[in-house]
Amino acid sequence: MRPGIRASAEYLVGDRSKPAVLLLHGFLQTREFRTVATMGNSLHDAGYTVLLPTLSLNIPNRRQSLACEAIHHHNMEEDIAEIRRWVAWLKSRGHQRIVLFGHSFGSLQLLAYLNAHPDPAIKAYVGTSLIETRIASTSRDVLIAQLNDRIQRKQTALVTQNVSLCSKYTAPPADLLSYVVWDQTRTLNAVKAVPVRMQLIMGDADQMIGRTWVKALQQVRAPMINVKGANHFMDAEHEFDLLDHTLGFLKTLPPSP
Repeated sequence: MRPGIRASAEYLVGDRSKPAVLLLHGFLQTREFRTVATMGNSLHDAGYTVLLPTLSLNIPNRRQSLACEAIHHHNMEEDIAEIRRWVAWLKSRGHQRIVLFGHSFGSLQLLAYLNAHPDPAIKAYVGTSLIETRIASTSRDVLIAQLNDRIQRKQTALVTQNVSLCSKYTAPPADLLSYVVWDQTRTLNAVKAVPVRMQLIMGDADQMIGRTWVKALQQVRAPMINVKGANHFMDAEHEFDLLDHTLGFLKTLPPSP
């Protein structure tokens, strides 16, 4: 991915007439996380080629999830660059039609990639439990101003902040800022600007998103399915709902030549 940073993925080959599906795990997790691992195996059983990468997060050959309390030297720009590399890797294996599937923060990272000149091979996007970057009670504008000031002064001292699902997330100012700027407004604008077919799948019992988030997505008319009783991880019996809705969406895509 970068000098000294290798990353790995699980690659399962399916029917070449079907699009390949790249599945991305949630924040600080790996491809072994149950939601994406189960979905990947199920999609492969249905005949699809699947690629399940683990983002490096600037750790060579990372195989374990990172604790929130760890010191984090990674950023959104590097995440996007790694997604771009994996898309290119799929294309090098002959896959010219690719669908992106993300879970939780992985859905946001894929959205950020789609907002930054995606490859023409990307034909569709499925965002599961899409979440924006949330912070604690501190004003986001104040926090962004403080981080920008540190960056301008070339101060690299670590900053600890409540970010998304982490109550104590510690990172250098520039790395932290790369995630903090993805607030609700920016995420909604990215949803509106998605250049490919899109399907959002949300759980109506999800306690890990803001109370107004689903309504905000509805207001921008995002194509969305609400799974009754499903939590943020779409686990237990809702794994089948997630799979059914995903397969239903994939079947609406035009077949390959």
